[in-house]
Amino acid sequence: MAEKLAAGERYEGQGYVLVDGLGRALNGRQVRERAYTVTAENSLRRVRLYDARASGLTYLANNGVPDRLLDRWAGHGDVRTTKRRYVKPDVEDLRRVADTWGEPASAPAPAHGANVRCGSVSG
Repeated sequence: MAEKLAAGERYEGQGYVLVDGLGRALNGRQVRERAYTVTAENSLRRVRLYDARASGLTYLANNGVPDRLLDRWAGHGDVRTTKRRYVKPDVEDLRRVADTWGEPASAPAPAHGANVRCGSVSG
């Protein structure tokens, strides 16, 4: 608000959240530079914004946000793009996969019949 008042008539507010002192939308480089400055000033670990975006979208997807809202939030026209590029499996998803793979590994080995041979196809 202070920047808007200081800029007066020159302020170009168009409803964007991340803007410069004249209300103009920041480009990708400017957003990254400002984000990294804020993280450094607050002694936070530096995280690539792309990774933070993926984490946020993964969180939303894994907590039941409907696909139609997920793609709108991401700014995509198709949720398949959002899911393919940004939504990653979380630890619990991977744990279920590991448990499934663990079942065959923990089962006793089947007894081989007398006529079963191991080796190459040519014998």
